[in-house]
Amino acid sequence: MQRFLQVRERASGGGPNRRAGLAAIALAGSVLVAAGCSSSSSTAPSTASSRPFSPDAGSFSGELPSSVASAKSSLLESASAAASAASAAASQAEASRSAAAASFEASVSAQLAAGRAEAQSVLSGTAGAGNALSDITLTGLPKAQTAGLNAALVTVVNSTSSKASYAIKVEFLDGDQVVDTTILGIKDVAPGATATATAFSSIDRDKALVPRVAQAQRY
Repeated sequence: MQRFLQVRERASGGGPNRRAGLAAIALAGSVLVAAGCSSSSSTAPSTASSRPFSPDAGSFSGELPSSVASAKSSLLESASAAASAASAAASQAEASRSAAAASFEASVSAQLAAGRAEAQSVLSGTAGAGNALSDITLTGLPKAQTAGLNAALVTVVNSTSSKASYAIKVEFLDGDQVVDTTILGIKDVAPGATATATAFSSIDRDKALVPRVAQAQRY
């Protein structure tokens, strides 16, 4: 800056020397302005492009990573194994229930077989509901005790003063419809004594059938 002032002082003389001095001053000023512009432009921050980035969709693969695919396959296999195990367990449970029901049915039938034929013969000649309905009561049995069969405990109380036998017809109803019938006989009940037998239905195990005494004949 000092050098610039000295040049200016020398140029303050007259004549050609003065014109040369003025030219030098102008030139020096231009250099300073250019230098200032250059410095200013060099420090200006650059502006980043605002255009969004769009990846090439063709570079992507439709395959899952191997670890994810392996986990998915493992889950599917586990679900399939669980479903198979549940199905096998259900089949085994049904087979066990059927076997238990068959055993219960066979046991009760064996107990009633001796008096059934005679009871059928008695009821075939009985008019209406018979003479012993008041001596009979029915109590439904839980299916847990009957292997899933609809069954009822038949209780007979001999209300007479003489020994008596009973022929009994029990019906099982689904609503108002009779869906099954069983006949049983109870022999030689003492006066005032109580005897029991079991009536059951082997059909419609999945329904709650209602038992009722349709006929009861004392003889």
